[in-house]
Amino acid sequence: MPSPSGQRGGDWATVKTLLPYLWAYKARVIFALLLLVGAKLANIGVPVVLKHLVDAMTLPAGHPAAVIVLPAGLLLAYGALRISTTVFTELREFVFARVTQRAVRTIALKVFRHLHALSLRFHLSRQTGGVTRDIERGTRAVSALVSYALFSIFPTLLEITLVLLYLVTHYDIWFSAITFVALVSYITFTISVTEWRTRFRRTMNELDSRAQSRAIDSLLNYETVKYFSNEEYEAKRYDDGLQQYENAALRSQSSLSMLNSGQSVIIAIAVTLILWRATLGVMNGSMGLGDLVLVNAFMLQLYVPLNFLGVLYREIKQSLADMEKLFSLLDQNREVADATDARPLAVTSQEGMEIRFEHVHFHYDEKRSILSDISFVVPAGKTTAVVGHSGSGKSTLARLLFRFYDIQQGSISLQQTDIRQLTQASLRSAIGIVPQDTVLFNDTIAYNIAYGRPDASEQEIIAAAKAAYIHDFVQSLPDGYQTQVGERGLKLSGGEKQRVAIARTLLKNPPVLILDEATSALDSHSEQMIQAQLKEIAKHRTSLVIAHRLSTIADADQILVMEKGRIAERGTHQELLALRGLYARMWERQQSGLPEEDNADSQDGSNILQTA
Repeated sequence: MPSPSGQRGGDWATVKTLLPYLWAYKARVIFALLLLVGAKLANIGVPVVLKHLVDAMTLPAGHPAAVIVLPAGLLLAYGALRISTTVFTELREFVFARVTQRAVRTIALKVFRHLHALSLRFHLSRQTGGVTRDIERGTRAVSALVSYALFSIFPTLLEITLVLLYLVTHYDIWFSAITFVALVSYITFTISVTEWRTRFRRTMNELDSRAQSRAIDSLLNYETVKYFSNEEYEAKRYDDGLQQYENAALRSQSSLSMLNSGQSVIIAIAVTLILWRATLGVMNGSMGLGDLVLVNAFMLQLYVPLNFLGVLYREIKQSLADMEKLFSLLDQNREVADATDARPLAVTSQEGMEIRFEHVHFHYDEKRSILSDISFVVPAGKTTAVVGHSGSGKSTLARLLFRFYDIQQGSISLQQTDIRQLTQASLRSAIGIVPQDTVLFNDTIAYNIAYGRPDASEQEIIAAAKAAYIHDFVQSLPDGYQTQVGERGLKLSGGEKQRVAIARTLLKNPPVLILDEATSALDSHSEQMIQAQLKEIAKHRTSLVIAHRLSTIADADQILVMEKGRIAERGTHQELLALRGLYARMWERQQSGLPEEDNADSQDGSNILQTA
């Protein structure tokens, strides 16, 4: 995993990662570079024409060339070069804009797809605020890097080269020597100080992401904060992050002031020496006034952009650091990936598919086993229920069937095919789940139901809602199916969210159905209605029901009793009662209304250790 600082192997490694995205439009890139060279040649030509224009003014009064020919031609040339500089620059921006924006779009989409391809382990350990900030800064950095490097640094270096060549070929060696020494000193000083300052910028980035992550996490858990009256506690945690960021920002600013002061001293000394040499040349007759104007114009054209070199170099380094963060997300190991020869799952009918677990061993962390030698079969079209104390590994079975994780030993098969030989997309399209903890998108009720099948018609959405007994409730709302459910669906009650989850699963219409405490948030009356509907639906599907209330699965074709990651008992409801074992004791306690026995030793750590 990349280091927290986002280092992936240096700046050149980051640039090499970026180049293929830009080079995909090589014709536009080459044309833009030609326009850039044309703009700089025109820019260098402006002082040269100005020199000849000034020299023309020294002709004797009344000379025809001084009145019409030379000044008129040079003025036209001067104006044409000025216009050419602007035209070439704007054309370059226009031509390269598509390259930059398409590269940003391609990279952002690739990172987005990769994040969705990562395993559940990554998403349980990530901080949403930090990741979104990394993506935002990284994509913005691509555009900034191209702008600063290709359109600021490279043109400046090209102009420096052209100026030095002109000075060497037309004037005393002292002019080019002073210019060269000043430039080397300026660039060396700028790069050295900026490299030193980069660590402050990296620290600011880390602290900024941390503060934003805390803020977003706190706002997402708004109700929990209110429950415990911890507003001030959350504000203090956020302010601690802001204070650390403030201190880092102050260190960065003080170092920037030192950088700017040093740059100004170098530029001032160089310009003074250049003008001193030019003045001497005019006084001894070796140079004309036009030469003095030319040298002065060259210095202005060089040192004005160089004055921003520190800022540009710093921004380039910052952009590279931000891009490192972005590309480091692409370096995250997918952990669960399709095999090279993976094939789509063939769904021949909606009558269900056989599920088979054979000698499955699984752990989130090597130090603690979660499932040990689990073997069972769910025949096509039949219902198997899994019960057990909290933490016994029930929900882990559903995660493994969805292939959120890969098992360490054994095999899981669907229709006699190991799920590791199937494409993940086709596998998950054949399985529908109603989770215990339903999380909805911050969109409308219609959108959340239609998420089960995005191309569903309005009539199909309404039919699914009716089947989940939520249609009447939705109709009673002022905005009906266009009602916004809020962040993570918090505007709806737990029961309402669970009915939406049931509706979108019904709309998906999968051959395999997983019900993970599907009615845990419903009242008794609603639970009876939904249970009847789910049983009707399950008749035509292979169903894996994870349950806490045993009364809801009494008529299952097979019941598995989990304990400490193993199947302790199996059979029908009547067979398990007759055994007078673990299931029978659980049944008796629930029927008598007694609390469940504590079984802390059986906790699988599925919410803790899976992030390790």
